[in-house]
Amino acid sequence: MATVQSDIRGAFHIASSTFLSITPNLMLRRTASLSGKLLFPSFKLRAFSTGAAVRVPDKPSICTADELHYVSVPNSDWRLALWRYHPSPQAPPRNHPLLLLSGVGTNAIGYDLAPGCSFARHMSGQGFDTWILEVRGAGLSLQEPNLKEIEHSAKVKSDKMEAASEIKINGTSKEVKESTKILSDLAKSDSCINGKESASSMVEEEDFIGITTIWDESSLVSELTETFMRLSERLSGFLSEGQSRIMSAKLFDQISKLLVDSQLSERFNEVRGRLSNLLETGQTSVIAGQIRDLSQRLVEIIDDGQRSVSPPLFNLQDRFSSTIDDFQKQLDLIVKYDWDFDHYLLEDVPAAIDYIRDVSKPRDGKLLAIGHSMGGILLYAELSRCGCEGRDPRFAAIVTLASSLDYTPSKSALKLLLPLADPAQALNVPVVPLGALLSASYPLSSRSPYVFSWLNNLISAEDMMHPEMLKKLVLNNFCTIPAKLVLQLTTAFREGGLRDRSNTFFYKDHIHKCNVPVLAIAGDQDLICPPVAVEETAKLIPQHLVTYKCFGEPEGPHYAHYDLVGGRLAVEQVYPCIIEFISQHDAI
Repeated sequence: MATVQSDIRGAFHIASSTFLSITPNLMLRRTASLSGKLLFPSFKLRAFSTGAAVRVPDKPSICTADELHYVSVPNSDWRLALWRYHPSPQAPPRNHPLLLLSGVGTNAIGYDLAPGCSFARHMSGQGFDTWILEVRGAGLSLQEPNLKEIEHSAKVKSDKMEAASEIKINGTSKEVKESTKILSDLAKSDSCINGKESASSMVEEEDFIGITTIWDESSLVSELTETFMRLSERLSGFLSEGQSRIMSAKLFDQISKLLVDSQLSERFNEVRGRLSNLLETGQTSVIAGQIRDLSQRLVEIIDDGQRSVSPPLFNLQDRFSSTIDDFQKQLDLIVKYDWDFDHYLLEDVPAAIDYIRDVSKPRDGKLLAIGHSMGGILLYAELSRCGCEGRDPRFAAIVTLASSLDYTPSKSALKLLLPLADPAQALNVPVVPLGALLSASYPLSSRSPYVFSWLNNLISAEDMMHPEMLKKLVLNNFCTIPAKLVLQLTTAFREGGLRDRSNTFFYKDHIHKCNVPVLAIAGDQDLICPPVAVEETAKLIPQHLVTYKCFGEPEGPHYAHYDLVGGRLAVEQVYPCIIEFISQHDAI
């Protein structure tokens, strides 16, 4: 386990480096080519609807469901994708629709890998009107879609992603070597996840090839002023109060490293102190003029340093401009990926429930729900909230797969997220590109010399998933995760377990108030959510409502994190257990 966690930590080192050090330009080129939309696995998109809550007639080919629906989230620009699978007419009629929720940074594909390996299709074959929700930032969920623009950008996106997917799926030794080189290069960069400064802070002379040498003072003053205004206005509550102070301190530290002249440093520290005090007020409309004046003074200090004769500070103006530019790019990422677990819980899931109830029209207004990993955590959190507030959770029964509200009793491999529990670290690593990381490393985990073979152990136990299904899962199921989401999820590894974004509501403290039957399922070799963690939460639920089941035998077969959904034996062992449970509670 120690070796696995060390390797995983190294992988997240690579992930943070991808966005902070060696490849910021690559990342920006990719996002620009996608017209500002989020990065997803290889989708072939054709058309979308811009209605508030609609069915898409010409659904993308990546969506293998019978229907694709979009539902708007109130007070948000997000439109969430809902994959719908019609109940089989040969199956017994069911009273409740079934909602499936996926894990962190994953999409609907994990529930529907192939016709013979599809949990969603299996459940629809049992007569359930089955829906998979893709929360914001996952899969086909979109932000501010415009049909005319989407029709054009979707084709461009589809062509590029299909080409990349073909290379990954049909990768030769050349692609393996290229992947190895990319990962090796990334690993060499300094990463803020280990408490080190990003390589972008200390810029070498050759990094400035192609950067203009013209010193446009007025432009830089405006850019610097805008940066400080954004820090004060838009990011003051990004993670918690005072985060703008952490971010501004980071920028100031980067600038101070450029100034080796003691007199310049003294002048800079004076401006830094005054700016810091202004930014903490958060009232930029009142202090805008003062911020601009101080930005002007800061630019003048750099200008003096460039013209200094004792000795001249080489390329100081260019390095200063590059530092501000890199910092702005990081702010753009933070603003773009601005959501956490509570956004899913309080906005996305309720919007999906309302829509499914409106379309499926269950007589008692209730749904059945199954959640894998974070999907199950969302279900637990909803039961906890409703129990505390005395509300009806609108579930007839729920099933959780490899989920827990408290991971402290276990040796979960997810403890690798703890370095990001520090808000400063979360701001240094604004996103974790899980999908890009796994896609790039897959050739190294599936071919000799198996550099990243530990990835397979996290996902599936030995010989449990068909190789083609494992490949599709790794290459198509994972997305980019905001640090804000990671930060909240890491509270599940602290005393008291998972809590809300205010750190005042502990979800496990109220789960005993629920009145919904729960089936909690674990896998015996799950390194991400070990059985002890699953059982820990199950014990908190009233005994007459909860059933706990761990799949796997001492001599095998064994179940890892995704085997409960897509393993070879899941259809024979896990699925019947789930169907029996929810069928018992489907009656009205």
